[in-house]
Order: sequence, then C-alpha cells, then structure tokens
Amino acid sequence: RSVYDDQPNAHQKFMEKLDACIRNHDREIEKMCNFHHQGFVDAITELLKVRADAEKLKVRVTDTNRRLQDAGKEVIAQTEEIIRCRVQQRNITTVVEKLQLCLPVLEMYSKLKEQMSVKRYYSALKTMEQLENLYLPRVSQYRFCQIMIENLPKLREEIKEISMSDLKDFLESIRKHSDRIGETAMKQAQQQKTFSTALQKQNNVNYGRNTHLGRNRILESKNEITLKRTFEDEDEHEEEVLTAQDLVDFSPVYRCLHIYSVLGDGEIFENYYRKQRRKQARLVLQPQSSMHETVEGYRRYFSQIVGFFVVEDHILHVTQGLVTRTYTDELWNMALSKIIAVLRTHSSYCSDPDLVLELKNLIVVFADTLQGYGFPVNRLFDLLFEIRDQYNETLLKKWSGLFKDIFEADNYSPIPVANEEEYRIVISKFPFQDPELDKQSFPKKLPMSQSVPQIYMQVKEFIYASLKFSESLHRSSTEVDDMLRKSTNLLLTRTLSSCLQNLIKKPHIGLTELVQIIINTTHLEQACKYLEDFISNITNISQLTVHTARLYGLSTFKDARHAAEGEIYTKLNQKIDEFIQIADYDWTMSESEGRASGYLMDLINFLRSTFQVFTHLPGKVAQTACMSACQHLSVSLMQMLLDSELKQISMGAIQQFNLDVIQCELFASSEPVPGFQGDTLQLAFIDLRQLLDLFMVWDWSTYLADYGQATSKYLRVNPSTALTLLEKMKDSSKKNNIFAQFRKNDRDKQKLIETVVKQLRSLVNGMSQHT
Repeated sequence: RSVYDDQPNAHQKFMEKLDACIRNHDREIEKMCNFHHQGFVDAITELLKVRADAEKLKVRVTDTNRRLQDAGKEVIAQTEEIIRCRVQQRNITTVVEKLQLCLPVLEMYSKLKEQMSVKRYYSALKTMEQLENLYLPRVSQYRFCQIMIENLPKLREEIKEISMSDLKDFLESIRKHSDRIGETAMKQAQQQKTFSTALQKQNNVNYGRNTHLGRNRILESKNEITLKRTFEDEDEHEEEVLTAQDLVDFSPVYRCLHIYSVLGDGEIFENYYRKQRRKQARLVLQPQSSMHETVEGYRRYFSQIVGFFVVEDHILHVTQGLVTRTYTDELWNMALSKIIAVLRTHSSYCSDPDLVLELKNLIVVFADTLQGYGFPVNRLFDLLFEIRDQYNETLLKKWSGLFKDIFEADNYSPIPVANEEEYRIVISKFPFQDPELDKQSFPKKLPMSQSVPQIYMQVKEFIYASLKFSESLHRSSTEVDDMLRKSTNLLLTRTLSSCLQNLIKKPHIGLTELVQIIINTTHLEQACKYLEDFISNITNISQLTVHTARLYGLSTFKDARHAAEGEIYTKLNQKIDEFIQIADYDWTMSESEGRASGYLMDLINFLRSTFQVFTHLPGKVAQTACMSACQHLSVSLMQMLLDSELKQISMGAIQQFNLDVIQCELFASSEPVPGFQGDTLQLAFIDLRQLLDLFMVWDWSTYLADYGQATSKYLRVNPSTALTLLEKMKDSSKKNNIFAQFRKNDRDKQKLIETVVKQLRSLVNGMSQHT
C-alpha cells in the first residue's frame, strides 16, 4: 500500500529494484548448480552400474520369495487354525466371565420366585432390593435383565396385594373370634383377682401366725396346705387356658407392616389399618336388639369389646408406630361413651334384679380386665352407681310383690304359739321382747300377726340383695354402709309404705284387720333399731359414726298407723251411715213408741262390740275413734232432722227422736273406751240435746231472752237450725189440725209458733246482715 500511496514514480522505481534483485538471485543459483554438477554426474554413473546388479538381485529375490511362499503355505494354514482357536478361546473366556456375572442374578431371581411360592414376601422384597441395587446393574445390557427389571414392580404390587389380602383375612378372623379372645382375657382377669384374694388371705394367715404362733400352728398348716392346693388348681387351670395372644396369629399384621414399610408405603398401611379397625370397633360396639333379655347377650357384647382392645393393646406393644397410645386412648374414649350409652339404654329394660346383678358382675369383670391393659375405667364404675339405682328400683318392684303376697296371705290375727319350740322359731325370725308375755304359760298368742316376722325377714333379704351389688365396686365400708341404709330407707319409705297404704285402702279390710295392722306397724317400728344393728354388723361401721345415715322406718310406720287410724274412723262412720240409712221414722206420729228405735239399738251394740276390739290399740287411738264415731252419729242425727226433703215433723216424732238421743247419751256415759275425763264423750251430743230440750219443754221465751249470752241454757242451738225445725212442726200442725183453729188453746199455740218463727227469722236475718 505504501508503494501505491507514495510518490508518483514510486511504482516504477520499485519494479526496477525488484528486477535487479531477481537477476542477482539467478546468478547465485547458476553458481550453485555449477558447483554441484559433477557430483550429480558421478551419481548417475554409479546408478547405471548398479542397475545390472539390481536386476539380478530382483530375480533372485523373486525366486526366493516364490520358494518361500510354497514352503510357508502349511505354516500359514496352521497359523490360521491357531488364530481361530485362540479367538474361540477368547470368546469362551468372555462367555464364562459374562455367565459368572449373570449366574448370581439368575440365582437371586430363582430365589425370589421360590420365596414368592412359599409366601416369604418380606424376604422376597429384600431379594428384589439386592437384585436392583447390586446384581442387575452389572448385567443391565442383556435383554433378560430388562425383562427382570420390568417384572420386579409387578412382583411388588403382587406382594402388596397378597399381604393386603392376608391382612383382610386377619381382620375378618379377629372380628369373628374377638368374643373368644375377650372371654379368655376376662377369665384370666378373674383368675388374677382370685389369686390376689387368696394371697391376701395368706397374708392374713401369716399375720395370725405371728400373733398366735403357739396355739394356731396346726390350723395354719392346714390353711397353708389348702391355699397351696388352691394356687395349684389355679395354675393348672391357667395352663389349660391359652392366653389371649395365643389365640390369634398376628403374623399377617407384622408381615404386611414390614412389606409396606420396605415399599415406603408404611403410612398408607397405618391409615388403612386404623380405618378398618375403627369400622370394626363401630360394629363391635353395636349391640343386638335383644341383648337385655339374657345375661349371655351382655357377656358376648363385653367379650367382643375386650377382645377388640386386647388385640389393639398387643399391636401397640409389639409394633412400632402402627398404633399409638394416643390412637388407642381416642378409640377407647369413643368406645367408652358408646358402651355407657348402650348400657344405660339396655339396662333400663331389665326388670329382673338377678339379671341386673349379673350385668353388674360382668361390668366389674369387664372394667377390671381392661384396667389391667391400661385403659381408664372410672366412668364405668360411675355408671355402676347409676345401674345400682336401677337395681334398687327392680329390687323395690320385686319386694313390692313379695310384700303384697305376704299381706294377701296374712290372716290378721295374733300368732298362736303352742309350745317353746314354736315360740323360739318366731323369735328367731323377729326380735320380739315382752316380759309380761314371757311369764304366761303355753299356749299363748303373740300380739302381731304372721306378716310381721315375714316382712322383717324380707327386709333383711333385701339388705343382703342390695349388698351383693355393692360388692367389688372398689368402695369403702362407709360408702357401702351408706348405700345399704339409703336402699333400706327407700324400701321402707316407698315400697313398704305404699303397700301398707294400698292395703289399708282395700275395701275387704275391715276394722279388725285395721286394728291388727296398727299393732303390726307398732312392732315393725320397734324392730327398726335391730335392722340398723344388722346393717352395722354387715359393714363393720359403727352407728356412732358421724356420717352414718339412719333408717326412716319410724316415719313410715307412723304414717301407716295414721292412715289405718283414719281408715278406722272412716269405716266406723260408713258403718254408722249404713245404720242411719235403715232408720224408718214416722215423722207424723202423734205419740212416741215409748222405747228407742231398733236400728239405733243395733248401732249401739255394734259400737260396743267394736270398741271392745280396740282394747289392744293405743289409748289415744281408741279414744279418738270413739269420739269420732259419736260426733259423726250426732251430726248424722242432726242432718236427719234438718233434711230438706223432710217437710213435716210432729211432736210425737220429736219425742221418739229424743228417746234415741237419750240412748246415745247413755252409751257415751257408759265409757265404751276407757280414758275419757268426765262427760267429755257426752259432749258429742250436746247440740242435739239442747235442741231437743228446747222443743220438748217449749221454752222459747228463755231461748230468745238469753240468746247470745255465754250463760244461755241453749247456747249450742243455732237460730237457723231452730227455725228450720220449727217451720217443719208448724206445717205439720196446720195439716194435722184442720179444725184446731176452732179450739182456743190450739189457736193460741199456733199464734205462739208464728210469733217465734218471726222472731227467729229476724235473728237469722240480723246474723246474715252482720256477716
């Protein structure tokens, strides 16, 4: 570029210099060629000389080669054979090496197939793992290895399906046999409890040995032998009965758990197992509709539940993570709520106390069994207190029937005893003490009827029956004592009281029976203290304890006596009403018959004989009954006079009625029941007496003058009563004395009656206005 870009003649100058340079080089080349030319000529000359020898040599070499080729044909053939053999040997060596690599794979695969055939699936999975990680990578280039690799996932799925099928069979099996598992576990719990009880007795025997070593040595030896035999019998029984775990083959669970864990699906298996077991728990907890009818229904129900949780407890302790304590506690709490609800419902249908007692024993064994496996059972014992109340109700119903039967069979007459033996039989059943009666000779009669010792014995039987339920409830003696007393109080205050009240109200129970019932309740009331002693002896709790409840028998029998007394009063009044109803007065008679009415004399005789029966009653009861009867008789007679349907009464009827009232007063003054002071009983007829005296003596001026004064002779005569009776006599006088108006005396009497009527009306009207 500098040549073309410089001065205008630079190119020409450059070319000139270049030509000069070329000429110089040519001269140098020519000089060099001239220098080596001779040597070149000499070499050509030498080659020409050698040419002839080379021709000869070539011929000789060609001949030698031909002869050598002919001679080496056999060697070549042998060499080729050697080469072929060596190639075969090398191939064989390669095949052996490859087979040595493949044989372990094939052996492992064969082992895998064998393990699959004998159902050793966990080992098969381990073999698959070795194949995949160790053997197959070495020979992965071969087609059979690819086939194996493709088959391994299928085999895994097959193992999963088979193990899952085994697990389902296992779950189905334990669902069917859970009752047998539970029954075995409950038997073992009972045996353990029996063993503990026997051991406690042995400790008591040892304590007794230390205290009374000398004189009780032989007895203690016998006790030791007996206890040893008891333990040996228990051991033999335990050997015969398999444990709950021996009844179940848990290998499907272990196998399936290991398989799923190896395959990385342990969580899926856990969730599936827990889900299926929850479903089974719901099925187990679902009771049969007729479960409450027999104890076997309850036993099967409890056995299934115990079997279920025994299996879960075993799974919890022998597997890691398949079930957890939280899971089992949650499952147990759910089951416990369902169990309590079921027992509340079905136990309410139980009307047989023996069945309720069997149910209680089953619940105790059920609770003790599951408590031994670590499950909390306090709520079950709380439920037992509810069932105890129901048990008491069933006992009360049963004893209500027993009491009714006793009352129905009673003859309500004192118990006759012919000799000492019969007397002691009665005394052995009922705590009766009467020094006065003991002094009497046989034969004699006890004041109560046959139902009293029977009722007393039944109350004791009730206490025993109530005690049976209180056993094994893990309660103190004080609590048991309190429960027994409360139950006995319910029996006395509700059941026995109701039976007595119903008995008293029955129409066929007469006055004699009511009197005997009052005597019976008095003796039963006195026997209550012996029942308290009986309960204290059973529970070993002194009655002096602060929290000890008392029996309410006193109020029960007092109420029954009061009801019987009221019924006596009612029946007496009803009997009086029956006599009154047969009264047949001629209210228009002109003169009296001169003697008391026949119905009234019959009534008085009935009352005399009745009150003689009352001699065994407490004094106040007999006095009250007598006073009530006289008052009711007085009121009934007064009502007869004032009956609105009675329109007319003659003076002769008044005189006849006065004779009847006189007989009533004589009866009252004869003291039919001792204990009345003065003329107390006669005061029951004071209203009638004053009214009749007023009409008999016709002393109206005195009555009207003294009315309202405390000293009035006719203080108990009410103006309205006198007015009613006087108007009936006025109407009778008008009807029976049509011509009496023509006689002066009769006219004066009629005017007097009318005057008195007017005055009495003014008194009655004044009283009503004042009111």
